[in-house]
Amino acid sequence: MFSHIMIGTNHLEHAKQFYDAVLSVLGAGEPMRNQAPSGHARLFYLHDGGMFCVTEPINGEPATFANGGTIGFKCHSPEQVQTFHDVAVAHGGQSIEAPPGLRESSIGPLYLAYVRDPDGNKLCAIYRVK
Repeated sequence: MFSHIMIGTNHLEHAKQFYDAVLSVLGAGEPMRNQAPSGHARLFYLHDGGMFCVTEPINGEPATFANGGTIGFKCHSPEQVQTFHDVAVAHGGQSIEAPPGLRESSIGPLYLAYVRDPDGNKLCAIYRVK
């Protein structure tokens, strides 16, 4: 359904340190660096057919996070969810909501962890229990 997700950052190198660590838990490698025609720097993380991008806002305004928005990252086990969470917190993220763990939902049991990245974007690591 999605080709990519792009978020803004006010500190590209801090965001790179955070996402290099967190996305390596999922198997993503070094991002491709790119410069927009406007001159703003961007990072493109490619993994498993998807792309996650981090950019300096090209309109010159400060980057802000989406109030009510969440970006979910698919994990392959509860342990990977926990590692995603722990690595995020160790690299400047903030644990939010309930501690990582199993939750019941209308779509079945889910193992979840929620964090905010250093720019305030809400991230979810999710494993759909079979």
